[in-house]
Amino acid sequence: MQATAYTYDPETRSGQVLLDDGTPLPFDAAAFDAGGLRLLRPGQRVRIETEAAGEAEGAEGASGGRRITLVTLQTF
Repeated sequence: MQATAYTYDPETRSGQVLLDDGTPLPFDAAAFDAGGLRLLRPGQRVRIETEAAGEAEGAEGASGGRRITLVTLQTF
């Protein structure tokens, strides 16, 4: 799924993306690290992978019941 980087905190390596319908969806450091990125700038198009919030141990209240498991740059 594609999204747009909305916020990113380099200290915590977490932030939010905006889905194409405008819905913000947070990601944590584990999702950021899984993508192999070093930096993310607001406005960058990214590819994300999600799972239902209940599928992962310790998943907490992600928007729409989804949790981001991977954030990486969108490549064509």
